[in-house]
Amino acid sequence: MGDPFEARRTIDTTSGSFEIHSLNALQRAGVADVARLPYSIKVLLESALRNLDGFSVTEEHVRTIAHWHENDGRGREIPFIPSRVILQDFTGVPAVVDLAALRSAIARLGGDPQRINPHVPVDLVIDHSVQVDAFGSVESLRLNAEREFERNRERYEFLRWGQDAFDSFRVVPPASGIVHQVNLEHLSTVVGVSEVAGRRVAFPDSLVGTDSHTTMVNGLGVVAWGVGGIEAEAVMLGQPIYMLLPSVVGVRLTGELPDGATATDLVLTATELLRAHGVVGKFVEYFGDGVSRLSLPDRATLANMSPEYGATMGFFPVDTETLRYLESTGRGDSVELVELYCREQGLFRSDESPDPIFTETVELDMSNVVPSIAGPKRPQDRVPLAEAKRSFWQVMRGFGTEPDEALRTDETYHSWLEGTRQEPPETERRHERRDLYVSKRVPVATGDAAYVMTDGAVVIAAITSCTNTSNPSVMLGAALLARRAVELGLDVKPWVKTSLAPGSRVVTRYLERSGLLPYLQALGFHVVGYGCTSCIGNSGPLPQAIEAAIVDHDLVACAVLSGNRNFEGRVNPLTKANYLASPALVVAYALAGTLDIDFATEPLGTDPNGRPVYLADVWPSQTAVADAVAASIDVQMFDEEYATIFEGSDAWRAIPASSGLKYEWKADSTYVREPPFFIEMTTEPPGMPAVQGARVLALLGDSITTDHISPAGAIPPDSPAAKYLREHGVERRDFNSYGSRRGNHEVMMRGTFGNVRLRNELAPGTEGGFTTHVPSGDVLSIYDAAMRYESEGTPLIVLAGKEYGTGSSRDWAAKGTILLGVRAVIAKSYERIHRSNLVGMGVLPLQFQSGEGWEELGLTGRERFDLDLPEPFEPGAQVRVTATADGGNATTFTVLSRVDSPVEIRYLLNGGILHTVLRDMLAS
Repeated sequence: MGDPFEARRTIDTTSGSFEIHSLNALQRAGVADVARLPYSIKVLLESALRNLDGFSVTEEHVRTIAHWHENDGRGREIPFIPSRVILQDFTGVPAVVDLAALRSAIARLGGDPQRINPHVPVDLVIDHSVQVDAFGSVESLRLNAEREFERNRERYEFLRWGQDAFDSFRVVPPASGIVHQVNLEHLSTVVGVSEVAGRRVAFPDSLVGTDSHTTMVNGLGVVAWGVGGIEAEAVMLGQPIYMLLPSVVGVRLTGELPDGATATDLVLTATELLRAHGVVGKFVEYFGDGVSRLSLPDRATLANMSPEYGATMGFFPVDTETLRYLESTGRGDSVELVELYCREQGLFRSDESPDPIFTETVELDMSNVVPSIAGPKRPQDRVPLAEAKRSFWQVMRGFGTEPDEALRTDETYHSWLEGTRQEPPETERRHERRDLYVSKRVPVATGDAAYVMTDGAVVIAAITSCTNTSNPSVMLGAALLARRAVELGLDVKPWVKTSLAPGSRVVTRYLERSGLLPYLQALGFHVVGYGCTSCIGNSGPLPQAIEAAIVDHDLVACAVLSGNRNFEGRVNPLTKANYLASPALVVAYALAGTLDIDFATEPLGTDPNGRPVYLADVWPSQTAVADAVAASIDVQMFDEEYATIFEGSDAWRAIPASSGLKYEWKADSTYVREPPFFIEMTTEPPGMPAVQGARVLALLGDSITTDHISPAGAIPPDSPAAKYLREHGVERRDFNSYGSRRGNHEVMMRGTFGNVRLRNELAPGTEGGFTTHVPSGDVLSIYDAAMRYESEGTPLIVLAGKEYGTGSSRDWAAKGTILLGVRAVIAKSYERIHRSNLVGMGVLPLQFQSGEGWEELGLTGRERFDLDLPEPFEPGAQVRVTATADGGNATTFTVLSRVDSPVEIRYLLNGGILHTVLRDMLAS
């Protein structure tokens, strides 16, 4: 198409001229006043203006975005074409498997396999496969890396094939860093450049990623968010993302962090605040003079947690701090273009810039932030550190556990627990009489150590995940705390499994240069790998004696991690309570060895002279942290570490790579199998899913996360997936994790809804992936019940409560659902990505009317369900549901279709988004 808004113009730099699509042209043409649009909306507007083709992106789309102030909240649909895609290997492998399967399918249907190729640049970072098997020694990194290659060699061979078979597809090898930190420190350009018809065109860097924490680069001024693997594959194949024009919540930052508070405490505070305010499905954009007082790593920490507070993004506009960060991380050559382009387009922020006009605003005074943790099972459940001990005992009461008899009838104790008394009883003798306060005391011996474990024991202390390891201030703060603790003769408790998983190799470089790494190592925080570990369930096994103590005595064991996710069953199946904390507090809790501690009044331990050592004695000042950051980091580190980022280790380079356009599927593979989605596909769409006489597979409550639905973590030895692996000759030690086997649908569908903490009301008294088959009454694994229903020709549905699908952008939460025979889900509300993924796999998401749910309607889950789908089926359609009990009594109610756009209806009619893309290719 031409240039209907006359938006093309040229800007000149010392490295030459670049064509841009000027947003000011819309102002000059009288289309709209775009000056005070939120910065994030301006990026969407530029994308529409640049990709205007009259078909996928029309002039009306441009006008809709340009008039955001008038259209906000009116449900207008817009297309967004990101400039690139990023994948991590857990979600990336099944995406590449699907691309390989599409090539096989298009060949079977008479098309050209070469047409299945990424249309935009794609980077896949292998960072989710390392597991913490070895810890607490200098050999941990090497041993875990060796085990990683043993377990995942077949997957890595497949990725090596994909790297050669697909255009515009790069792989960052294992042990390079966490996907989001590599993206932040190296891959993101802020302003991108491409060649179009011999012209160099500049545009805002933007992307989608197959991990919800893709938002980390929002801190760099890059529009990006997590999508399901299905959506990412569609973008890779040239499809726009169709979305409703988002509302934008402005968060005004004022003040500055007080001494003792960290960026982690800030983000836990923001998560609590924004969850309470309600930002699900919205953009969050930070503004105010407080923004200028945040370093870029602090901004990235806030942006990273966007999924935890429910937003699509947590965006910071480009400013001088952005330019400084680009310079300091080896991207100085791009700074001139970034600054000139962003200033020209009205995308550059300063304290003097007029504030954008937002949908609504929220105030956050950073001077009020206090040290905090979050838990025991949700990141938004912030607990001020001063209240952590009381909160712990409230949690223990929730687990049905109370202190010993000496305190159960103590009125002082109970008044303190209820918050009417500030000090716990017997504070002055607390560290001497801990036995009065614990309900269980279990003797344990490991190696030469003999000790007693109690409820609340911290068995995992992990400095892990992208939330904090991108941030030098909190990492060096933890190291400074470790140094002081070692100097005072403290050590971690013997039951604590410690680990340090840096986000990139640069982190190790600056810890080494600071001279502080040996102190972390002295406390057992050795580098165990470069990748996502404990935060995604790759915490590895606990020592056998500790595991036995927890299981045999039903101890309430705890994990403390500097990550972003602490949902039930995620970190480790044996830790009932999981808490997010800053890296420094992770070290502190490792020293204490328990959640049952008030850091203000109780010591971490004693020095060699028997004097108590408190947290305040080892906590570093902000000045000390700032001095360590300034002295330990330089641009050369980034230049050297990223110069060879795509080369990998000798072990990676030695992996053989097969060739050919089509992948040669191996019938005996337990890692990579051709999925069934396209094998029997026809050229004609199947139409809307018919749901008549359906049974309920799972009857679920509120806050069912993708961690409850999607298989993750270690494969339990008594699970249907384990049975499948044993039948295929795999020994237990080689089961590996669900994440590593995401390329095998047989494993993944057997683990869907298999989380050990899932509570299905259809199987009361059970915990884990069980359900009751109706009408037989047999209690079976969800997989076995689904297969029985399939043999009977019975379609399935799922009934759930609020916030269904909260959590990571896990495509297998939707893929496993459809493979189990579930045709529709009816919930009170949905998380954005999971709702989209359900549609993308051909599952119909429906929503109860306000004030209604399966409990309110008196449903037991043992009824037969008939869905009356209106014709034609429109976005937001009302669907009549009839639930008939076996005795004949019927309950009829109306639900809202959460198929939100005409494009999504087309996906459902085709059986899924990839089916739609493939049929379009065959028709063109």
